[in-house]
Amino acid sequence: MAEYTEPGSVEDCANAGYRRMFGDDFSVGLFFPITTAEGPFIPIDEQVDLAEFAEDLGFEALWFRDVPLFWPNFDDAGQVYDPWVFLSQVAARTDEVALATGSIILPVRHPVHVAKAAASVDRLSDGRLVLGVASGDRPPEFPAFGVDEDETGELFREHVRVLRRLWSESYPEIESPFGDLDGSLDLVPKPTTGTLPLLVTGHARQSPEWIGEHGDGWVYYQRDPADVAAQVADWRELAGEKPYTQVLHAAVDSDPTADPVRIHQGFAAGTDFFREHVRELRDAGVDHVMVNVRKTDPDRDVREVLAQFADEVLDEL
Repeated sequence: MAEYTEPGSVEDCANAGYRRMFGDDFSVGLFFPITTAEGPFIPIDEQVDLAEFAEDLGFEALWFRDVPLFWPNFDDAGQVYDPWVFLSQVAARTDEVALATGSIILPVRHPVHVAKAAASVDRLSDGRLVLGVASGDRPPEFPAFGVDEDETGELFREHVRVLRRLWSESYPEIESPFGDLDGSLDLVPKPTTGTLPLLVTGHARQSPEWIGEHGDGWVYYQRDPADVAAQVADWRELAGEKPYTQVLHAAVDSDPTADPVRIHQGFAAGTDFFREHVRELRDAGVDHVMVNVRKTDPDRDVREVLAQFADEVLDEL
């Protein structure tokens, strides 16, 4: 198998999920949990049905969380399910939507396991997996896995290096902090395109220069459009046309004209505001927005809220 060359543009990457998200000028994805339940534990039974519904509405990607252990201080258990198991289930129930992780916590996992699980999901989904990766932001998790928090930046870099080689080479010889391969063993299956695109989330304890060189895109947290434009400009200087993705939490009011109120990583507002805000992000150079759509009225059906966002925001863009 040919050596992997890091993609410098969308055209260089044949992965179907990456092309789905970044092949056009702009796209919007939806991240799990698709719910508005109070508290950290979600009603999980309907999540796969909602994933199918979201694909039908036109969301270009579904984003999966990686929360190995629940920490009450964070008040967030993600989508509860293990991401690899849940990815497989959603892959089997959807057809073309990109499947993206936001994000796999590399320092607390072994790269051989990540490489095999990710390549398996990619094969089973016909090449729809895009791998968002991070260094972790929940300090109590690190000792649970025997990881020194001060070493997570180095472990993240090593993990990326090993993943690249496991996917792109046959019978590689690798020395790493995670273990050694002497060339007598191979990872199977390989991804559909001989590698998987890696989107670095936040700074992952790396310099912007490292992210621009080694990542296939950057995922960053909610910022105002003016600040985003400056950050995207800096990113383009470092990474060329590699894509930039932003997170947005959107608590959607039933009144389209409702004024915005700040919430964590986003806004509670009507769809008139969200339509203009997402358009401003697009015009600032953002390639993809991953949205957590919520509702402000607990009595509204979540499908109604998703359909409202799709009809009044996505379709207008």
